[in-house]
Amino acid sequence: MSEPAAPESVVARLRPHGRALFWPTAALVLIVGATAYFFGQLPDYWENLALLGVAALLILLLWVIPLLLWLGRNYTITTRRIILRNGFVVRVRQELLHSRGYDVTVRKNGLQSVFGSGDVQVNTGLEHPVVLRDVPAADLVQAALHDLMEANQSMVAAHRQRDASRPPDET
Repeated sequence: MSEPAAPESVVARLRPHGRALFWPTAALVLIVGATAYFFGQLPDYWENLALLGVAALLILLLWVIPLLLWLGRNYTITTRRIILRNGFVVRVRQELLHSRGYDVTVRKNGLQSVFGSGDVQVNTGLEHPVVLRDVPAADLVQAALHDLMEANQSMVAAHRQRDASRPPDET
């Protein structure tokens, strides 16, 4: 009789670095400030309403949509797999098992190096590698993935060895 598998537990939940929201937030502050300054100074009432409408549209395009895109992308690393979720309206979920084995590479541009983030590229042998874009502490994520992959492969090898050494069932 085989042993029950250890329960899967979450190691880390990640999103792209919050730095991605800097420019949208700067745009929000400028739009709100300009709207507050010019509202009431325009000669006609409809012009003030148009100003509010344009400000609301700019806030939607320059802050709300980037925020939703950022919130819609997250990565969960568990003891057994990596789960990638993308999208807000249309959700795409992709899973990679640690026991399958893969190669992990970290790529950093200049700005990512300053903030300690980076793109963690997981090459599973498929045509296109899976990329965890702009995750904080990318080097730590890479080390954790290596450790988890090694632990899972050792566990799978132990199960295979135990199954191979078992005498065949005779019925």
